[in-house]
Amino acid sequence: MILEEGKINKSIPVPMYFQLKELIMGEIKNGNYKEGSMIPTEKEISDFYKISRTTVRQAITELVQEGWLYRMKSKGTFVARKRLNQDFIQNLESFDTQIRKSGAVPSTEVLEFRVVPATGKVAEKLQIPEKSKVIYLYRKRFADAQPIVVVETYLPYEKCAFLMERNLYEESLYKNLSDFEETKIYGVKRMVEAVEATTNDAKLMGIKKGKPIQFFETVGYNVFGQPIEYSLARYRGDSSRFEVTTIMADDKGLAI
Repeated sequence: MILEEGKINKSIPVPMYFQLKELIMGEIKNGNYKEGSMIPTEKEISDFYKISRTTVRQAITELVQEGWLYRMKSKGTFVARKRLNQDFIQNLESFDTQIRKSGAVPSTEVLEFRVVPATGKVAEKLQIPEKSKVIYLYRKRFADAQPIVVVETYLPYEKCAFLMERNLYEESLYKNLSDFEETKIYGVKRMVEAVEATTNDAKLMGIKKGKPIQFFETVGYNVFGQPIEYSLARYRGDSSRFEVTTIMADDKGLAI
C-alpha cells in the first residue's frame, strides 16, 4: 500500500481525517496513484493507521466531492481524471491558451465547416436577417488527447468570409478573427447552465448519456459592439472546472 510511507500524528490538533486526506491527495499529485487506479479500501486504511472507518470515510468523501476520487459501486474508490481549471468565464482567452495554462496539450477536430442560412435564434444573436449566410464551425476539442468539449460556432459570412480560406483545422479561430479590427473579439456575454449529456454528447466525448454537462452560450462582440460570434459549447462535467473572479463595486458601480 503506497500510503504506508505517510504517517498520521494523533498527538497534534489537526483532525485525523484531514491528515489522511492530505496524504492521499499528496500521493495523487506525486503520481503514485495514476488516473483510474484504485486506492486501498476503507478497511485497509483503517486497519493500517488504526483509525476509525468513519474518519477514513470522511476523508475519502471530501476527496470525492472535490473531484480527486470517484466511487464505483461494488468495485471500490478510484483516482479521478484531472480536471482542467479554466477561468474564461471572466477572462477572454482562447481555448488553446486556457488548456496550455492548465498544463495540458490542446488539439482540435473539425467536424463541420460550411456556409449555412441563419435560423431564427442564430440570426437574433448575430443581429442579422433570417436566412442570411453564416459560417458554421462544429468542433470537438481535446486536452491531452481526451475529448472535453464540443462547440458549435456561427459567424456572419458578410464579415467573416475570409475564414473560409483559413486553416481552422489547426489554427485558433480567435487568432484569425484578430487579423481585422472589425472581427477581433473584444468582449463576450456568456450564459452557463447544467444539463444532461445527450446521445450525441455521449458518442462524441465518450461519456454516458445523462451525465452532467456544462453548457455555455456565448456571444462575442467586436470593438464597435457588433456580434461576431455565437457559440454553443458543451463541456463534459468530469473534466472541467471553471473559475470566476468577482470584483467588488463601490456605490457608484465602479470596481474597487
